[in-house]
Amino acid sequence: MAALKTPEKTSRRQELRQNILVDLYARTLLFYDEYKRFAQGLGVALLVLILAIPGYIYYYQQQAEAANQQLGQILPVYEQGNYQQALDGTGDRAGLLTIADDYGGTSAGNLATFYAANALYQREEYDRALAHYQRFEKDQDFIGASAYAAQAAIQETQGAFERAASLYEQAASQYQNELTAPRYLLRAGQAYEEAGQYEAAVGMYEKIQDEYPDADQVRTAEQYLSRAKVRRGSTSSS
Repeated sequence: MAALKTPEKTSRRQELRQNILVDLYARTLLFYDEYKRFAQGLGVALLVLILAIPGYIYYYQQQAEAANQQLGQILPVYEQGNYQQALDGTGDRAGLLTIADDYGGTSAGNLATFYAANALYQREEYDRALAHYQRFEKDQDFIGASAYAAQAAIQETQGAFERAASLYEQAASQYQNELTAPRYLLRAGQAYEEAGQYEAAVGMYEKIQDEYPDADQVRTAEQYLSRAKVRRGSTSSS
């Protein structure tokens, strides 16, 4: 009977190599399992999102239609100067405050916020008006510029002239045209003068001359410019 062959001893290096390969294989399986679960979860989330989009679009359209209808019903009250009724609503017509709160994510709801701010401003409820003007999402148009200018006017009434001037500047840049921008720049210059910021005031008046040479405010800007330069010189020499 042949003698049994003695098994060859595995070297330490071979054992380490085998252990590393086994460990790498185990990690690969673990990673694949985790990735598979993640991919499956991501796929479910994407599927839910895709299915939800049509529902959201329908919901938004319904909200937008309701906001448009309600705003159209209350605006005549606002335009008649009945600002408190416009804010609170009358009869079966929702008020501007309610429309702004309930439909703020729609264009009509956002516009209701602007009208509510105007109504509060007319009633001299300046703090509430300012909050609504700030909440109003402003576009690069006449209404957006008007909202900034109204905020500036409120700041002026509260003695915050430097802040008012900055907001008038923003109003001028929000909607750059010959009609409104020079007027806002002129107001900005005046507010800077009230704040003692004569260098900034000079900049506003010169901007009117440079960028809006045909505007009605140019002559007034020239007069104010001379005054601001004198005040600037007096301040620097004292």
